[in-house]
Amino acid sequence: MRGLTARWRAWRGDRRRAVRLLRRLLVLATAAVMLLGAATLASVSWVRDAAEGHVFDAADVPETPVALVLGTKVEPDGTPAPFLAARLEIARQLYAAGKVRVLLLSGDHMDWDYDEPDAMRRWLVERGVPVERTVLDHAGFDTYDSCVRAHRVFGVRRATVVTQSFHLPRAVALCRDAGIEAVGVGDDTARRYADQWRVSSTREYGACVKAAVDVLTRRDPVHLGRRETAVDDALRA
Repeated sequence: MRGLTARWRAWRGDRRRAVRLLRRLLVLATAAVMLLGAATLASVSWVRDAAEGHVFDAADVPETPVALVLGTKVEPDGTPAPFLAARLEIARQLYAAGKVRVLLLSGDHMDWDYDEPDAMRRWLVERGVPVERTVLDHAGFDTYDSCVRAHRVFGVRRATVVTQSFHLPRAVALCRDAGIEAVGVGDDTARRYADQWRVSSTREYGACVKAAVDVLTRRDPVHLGRRETAVDDALRA
């Protein structure tokens, strides 16, 4: 009987310790969720405030020397996926309308067999944009890198940022923080890909938190590199 009593007391003690541990974990989890929520709210507010008044339709956007066209997915056959093609069409329209003079095509070329900037150039040249009016940035691995490199590597001071509308406020905010007098034009035609649009729009909340961290830490791009004159040369051409 004494053995049973001892085991019963030990079990009750273990149970109390487990309950206390569970309570602590719940408190920590609740605090973490609240902290993440506050960080997300603050980051999204910063993005929206920074971009306010700088987002336009293609017809109304002020003229700037450069369009910074942000890359995204390219299909295995080397053609731009629908989201990227929509961005490129806006860039083509801006160039044709004289709203910009040079297109800086910034995207991912980390792997030898995946090349967003060259795919972007081919698409534009096939549709009438002179090749000498395009400049490639092969190290635009994310929006922050593209904006910082546009300013520090290519010397861009004023630009029109082109991307999807859900992404545009963050892109404009990051470029303005990087030192570019940036305005932006966003694509809405890709909304017809409803599932992808919804997923990408939802991810934007987390991307705003990352953007705020990038700005606060002032990290260098993955590949910064030396100053290049390609944009200056294209503007003089």
